Amino acid sequence: MKHLHIAVGIIRNAQQEIFVTQRAADSHMAGFWEFPGGKIEQSETPELALKRELLEETGIVVKEAVLLKVLEHTFTDRIVTLHFYMVEMWDGEPFGREGQPMRWVKQSELLVEDFPPANVAIIELLTA
Repeated sequence: MKHLHIAVGIIRNAQQEIFVTQRAADSHMAGFWEFPGGKIEQSETPELALKRELLEETGIVVKEAVLLKVLEHTFTDRIVTLHFYMVEMWDGEPFGREGQPMRWVKQSELLVEDFPPANVAIIELLTA
């Protein structure tokens, strides 16, 4: 079974809002909202992958990222290991650089059902 390692950024502003983007219609788990991020390449650390992916997807330059949690989730066709980082210091203004819908959501108003199943534990941690 395919095993993917993913770096994920939880971009949080001073108003305690989290930046999320919507998965493309032709992607795995299409239509769900997600925290931006992507696959960790063979030669990268999770933090380097996070910085590269957030620049590619949101246009921001991460100044500081703190590892929040590492979770593993098994789907029917793949296993994903997710490295979640809290990002509160960056340069630039995040936007859907790849044309994906985006929005800011109050941290307390994140809803489990809006996100892929692999994100349930992190949503519960953020809204506790």
